[in-house]
Amino acid sequence: MESGQPMLIAVHAFDGITAFHLSTPLLVFGEAARHHAATGWSTRVWSQDGRPVRTAEGLLIADLAGPEAAEEADLLTFPSWPAGYPEPEEKLVNLIRAGHRRGAVIAGLCLGAFPVAGSGVLDGRTIATHWAAAEDLARRYPQVKVRADALYLDHGDVLTSAGTASALDACLHLVRSRLGSAAAATLARHLVIAPHREGDQAQYIHRPLPADDQAAGPVGETILWALGHLDEDLTVETLAQRACMSARNFSRRFRETTGMSPARWVLLRRLDESRRLLETTHWPISRIAAACGFASPVTFRQNFTAHYATTPTSYRHRFTDHPQTGPAPVH
Repeated sequence: MESGQPMLIAVHAFDGITAFHLSTPLLVFGEAARHHAATGWSTRVWSQDGRPVRTAEGLLIADLAGPEAAEEADLLTFPSWPAGYPEPEEKLVNLIRAGHRRGAVIAGLCLGAFPVAGSGVLDGRTIATHWAAAEDLARRYPQVKVRADALYLDHGDVLTSAGTASALDACLHLVRSRLGSAAAATLARHLVIAPHREGDQAQYIHRPLPADDQAAGPVGETILWALGHLDEDLTVETLAQRACMSARNFSRRFRETTGMSPARWVLLRRLDESRRLLETTHWPISRIAAACGFASPVTFRQNFTAHYATTPTSYRHRFTDHPQTGPAPVH
């Protein structure tokens, strides 16, 4: 699928799809064609019966193609999937499998990973989806390995992405992989988005505080205390002593409550607090590292980069809430 070759892109629509999810592949691939980077690229929106669909916002989308558009497509795109994640119908599963066999690229964006996983074309391989649906996807289709931390995953024949804006990243990646970095950069400037976003989905996952039932008892009380003392040396022995328990019994009870070891929990909470400070303060990295209980700025950077796939400085530039000095960067 080079720039000089025609490519039919079939985008699946259904009743209840959000306008944003449906528009994302149409915008990226349509812009690629309009700016002459992709000669012969065209998009068609289709539904399983060819009938109009109504979006979640109440818009009626008519003049849709039927399954024949997908049967002829070079790129078969599923921008989302209905609420409740229903099993794809046999006709749709067969259509995906047939497209895959003839060499069409299959793309499941956000919740569109569900019909892709249901077709079996990713059995034994990794798959991405919105982090909030990752557990449901893994439970429904144990034959795939769900990567809840990935923005998108491209196997060459099948591509899946995380939620909402990550679909833009994935579609732009498809443009880059077929038309080159220069074309993707030009397109990104027209769309006013980054040509390639560093980091992964873990940057956006919300990690809530313990639920009320978890906050009861010595382990829960120790958890709440530790959240206010992240700058201290929170060893298992320290936490166990606070809970008036042996280290062994505390570790066992802690894992039952949180699903992870005390050391892992402390590290994640320190990283959570560091993100908050990076977003809301002007503090230097060294001060944030100390406030969050890291032994040194180097240790902080190493742990932050390992977990979020970006540096603290880059994260601050992307997520800061306070005014920046100088003009904001334009992508």
